[in-house]
Amino acid sequence: MIKTKIIITIGPACGDVKIISRMLDNDVDVFRLNFSHGSLDDKKKYLDLISSAVSSQHRMVAVMGDICGPKIRTGLIDSEGFILKENDTIRIVRQKDTIEDLQLTTTYEKFIDDVQPGNRIFIDDGQIELKVTQKTSNDLLCKVITGGRISSSKGINLPDTHISIPSITNRDWQCIDWAVKNNLDFLAMSFVRTAGDIQQLRDYLEKTGSDIKIVAKLETPQSIKHIDDIIQAADAVLVARGDLGVEMDLAEVPLIQKKITHLCRRYGKPVIVATQMLQSMINSPSPTRAEVSDVANAIIDFADAVMLSGETAVGKFPVQAVKTICRIAKVTEKFLDENEHIRPKIATEDILALTAAFARSVAQIVDDVKPELVAVWSQTGSSARLLSKARINVPILAFSSSTKLCRQMAIHYGVVPFYQTTPQNLDTFVKVVEKFVLEHNLAKLKDTVIIVAGEPVVSEGTKNAVLAHIVGGSPRKIF
Repeated sequence: MIKTKIIITIGPACGDVKIISRMLDNDVDVFRLNFSHGSLDDKKKYLDLISSAVSSQHRMVAVMGDICGPKIRTGLIDSEGFILKENDTIRIVRQKDTIEDLQLTTTYEKFIDDVQPGNRIFIDDGQIELKVTQKTSNDLLCKVITGGRISSSKGINLPDTHISIPSITNRDWQCIDWAVKNNLDFLAMSFVRTAGDIQQLRDYLEKTGSDIKIVAKLETPQSIKHIDDIIQAADAVLVARGDLGVEMDLAEVPLIQKKITHLCRRYGKPVIVATQMLQSMINSPSPTRAEVSDVANAIIDFADAVMLSGETAVGKFPVQAVKTICRIAKVTEKFLDENEHIRPKIATEDILALTAAFARSVAQIVDDVKPELVAVWSQTGSSARLLSKARINVPILAFSSSTKLCRQMAIHYGVVPFYQTTPQNLDTFVKVVEKFVLEHNLAKLKDTVIIVAGEPVVSEGTKNAVLAHIVGGSPRKIF
C-alpha cells in the first residue's frame, strides 16, 4: 500500500461504477465533488455511484465537497466568443441586454465599483491579461496586454483588487446545506482570505450539528498574508496552485507550496497539493517528465495528499491517471523511507502538545525497532493525525468507533483507518490488533507491531500507552 493519499475529482469521465471501482483498486482515498460545475442533482448521482462502488471494497473512503466561493466569471457572450489582440481596447460594462463588439460583462454586480484604474484583470486562468486605463460610473476601459479567445463563463482573477463580495455566496450556502444533508466528510472552502472566513463556516456547521471538517484552499495573496492563522483555524489545507499562479508571480508558486507544506507539518495539519499535477493526461495516456517530477517533489515536500482535477473529471484516461500518480507515490515513498529525514517539533495547541511529543517519540521507536506497522486507537483522530505528521516509515492502522471519523482519517498520510467497537481495555485492544493484522495478512507470527492507545482504552489517569507486541507472543509495554 502507498502512504500518500490520492484525491480525485469525479465528473463525466468517471461517472460509472466500474470506473470508480477501478480507481478504488488503485488506492483512491477521497472523492471530490466540485460544486463549480453541474447541479446538485448531478452531485447526488455521483454520490450514489461512489456509495455503490465503495460498498464492496471494505475500505474507508471520504467525500469532499468543494464550494465555489466568490469566483467571478465573464458574462454571456454570443456564439463562440471573440478574439482579443494585444493592444486592443475592450470595455467592461454593467449588465445590460445588448452587448456590443469588444464589450464584456461579468457575473459580479459590483465589478465596476471595486476595480480601479491601473488594476490588472486576468481571464481564463491568466491566459488573457487586461489592464484598466479609465473608469466611469458604468464601465471600465481596458488595454489588452495578452490576447486570446474570450467566451462566456470564463474565470476572472483580480490580483490588485480588494473585492467586497462575501467569502461565502448564496450559492455556496445552498451547497453547504446539501453537504450537511448528505453527510459529506469534508468541505473545501475556496478563496479563503482570513481565519475569520473559516470560523464563519465552522460556526454555521456547529449550529447544524454537523461534524464536517473544513479544508482551506489557499489561492490568493490575502490568504498567503494570513497563512499561519488560516492553517491553525482549518482542519486541513489545500494548495490551489492554479489561482495562486494567476494571482501571484508564477515563479513564486513552488516556493509558496514549500512554505505551506512546511507550516502544515509544523502545525500538525494535513495538506493537499493540487492543480495540473498530471495535466497532460487529460488528452494523453502518459504524463510529461516535468509532471512526474512535480508529483514526486510534492510528496518529498511532505504533502499528505495529491489531487487530480480535470485529469479524472473530464480527461480521456481517468483510470490511467490514477495508476500513474499511485506509481509515482510508491517509488517516491521508497526513496523517502530509505533516507533519513529530520522530524521537526510539531507546534500544536496546548491541549495536544503532549500528544504531539508522544507522536515524535513513537516515530523514533519505529526507526529503532523497525516493526511491520503501528496500530493506534484514535477516539478523536488527533493521535492518528499527529502520528501521520511525524512521517513514520510504516503503515499506521487507525481504529475508531466512529465510521465518520474513519472516513475523515483517510486523508492522513500513511494512515489506514478501520472501524472497531471500543475495546474494554488495553489487553482487549492488543487482541483486536493481533487478530486483525493476521486476518488481513498485514503481519505474521513473530513480527513486531507497535501498539499505541489513549483514552478510553487505557486505564483512567493514563494519557497514552505504547507497547511493542510480538505477534503471537506477549506485549511489552514501553511507556
